[in-house]
Amino acid sequence: MTEKQNTAWSRRRFFKQSLAVSAGMVTISPTTLLASPAPTESKIWITDLRCAIIKGHVVIRIVTNTGVNGYAMAEYTKLYLKPFVMFYKDYIVGMDPTDVSQVMMKIRRMGSFKPWGAAVSAIEIAMWDIAGKVAGVPVYKLLGGKVRSKVRVYSGGGKPAMTRYDPAEFASVARWVKEAKEGYTIAKFAIAFHSATPNVVPDFYYGAPLSPANSAGPVPKNVAHPYKGVLTTKGMKHIITCVEAIKGVLGDDIGLALDLGPGHSISDSIRLAKALEPMNLLWMEDLITGDYTPYVMADLYRDVTMSTTTPIHTGEQIYLREHFKELFEKQAVRVIGPDPADVGGISELKWVAEYADLHGIQMAPHGVADGLLGLAALVQVSATMPENYIAFEYPMSSPEWYEMVEGLPDPIVTDGHIAVWDRPGMGVDIKVNVAKKYLSPEDKNFFD
Repeated sequence: MTEKQNTAWSRRRFFKQSLAVSAGMVTISPTTLLASPAPTESKIWITDLRCAIIKGHVVIRIVTNTGVNGYAMAEYTKLYLKPFVMFYKDYIVGMDPTDVSQVMMKIRRMGSFKPWGAAVSAIEIAMWDIAGKVAGVPVYKLLGGKVRSKVRVYSGGGKPAMTRYDPAEFASVARWVKEAKEGYTIAKFAIAFHSATPNVVPDFYYGAPLSPANSAGPVPKNVAHPYKGVLTTKGMKHIITCVEAIKGVLGDDIGLALDLGPGHSISDSIRLAKALEPMNLLWMEDLITGDYTPYVMADLYRDVTMSTTTPIHTGEQIYLREHFKELFEKQAVRVIGPDPADVGGISELKWVAEYADLHGIQMAPHGVADGLLGLAALVQVSATMPENYIAFEYPMSSPEWYEMVEGLPDPIVTDGHIAVWDRPGMGVDIKVNVAKKYLSPEDKNFFD
């Protein structure tokens, strides 16, 4: 008798004997009733963890003794991440990658916010890829199954470059979004301190950016979003006029969200949110903290949230559920946007979504820099989220990556949604023969 036949027979015997006992037809000891073949030990374990820079992305590969590999990407903004990923190799080699929670409990305690959280997140996603492939099911099945068969995405990055940051230019970009082949139903615009506006618009705020022009010594590398201060009256009116121009183009067909910071004062945040209430915005993002700020400041966000009907949003930089707890329990925000490539992975993202739902808080996951492997992970987890899910930010990738990845629908986005696919694991694969030509000499053995 084969192992499969033996297992099936054992299950039938269990149920038949259980029915017989319950009917009083036969007396049988609990030991006999529960007897079954002893479980075999796990036959899969991690043999290697590898990391490579491939065409602008940090890619990790988890190798197993069975030949099943798991892949994941970090955000394309983190090309420095390789040593942080490789730090965890000795901790996970020899472990069963399908016991995702056990591995994560071991390594989540060893690090904090970025960049450690990004490394841990990539490892988690790659293990789910393996778990799905081993089980022969899409990852969403392992996360509890689908709530929706297609997931809404929103337009975040990838828009035409801007130089003037005036109402006319914002209106022009809004028209581009409205005409995009993806048929977006939601668009987010970077504006105010999350753009070059403070450098382009004179007297925009009372402050000076952290820029090379303000350096007394050798010219340092500039920092992203280097602005913080109080808006001038001119600056406040400029933002409002630009938002009105965007909304005038998008109308009621496309929902509008704004990415504004971080760096705004509490007073400005409240004034701006109240002034924009007639625009019926989906959210105002990262006004106070956000990118590159490894802290939450829930009390400050609560002051803004309780002062306006405009939904206030943050969360893309936050690592692990513990750092969302205060935001939720203090009702400090109305929308959160964790990124699976930073929050600790996709199961952590789902846990945060469930807890947010208990507090009446909406979910709009971040993901603009997650690449095509990150896109696949976002599709899988977003399919399983509760009804507080709005949409995730559609990731951008270089043209070469579309040649390297197979398994994505064509077109990927239709009418602002992505259909959830049913292939095992994350459901996408890297074309090794194509990707190899983009490996550096340092990473030449990545696929071997």
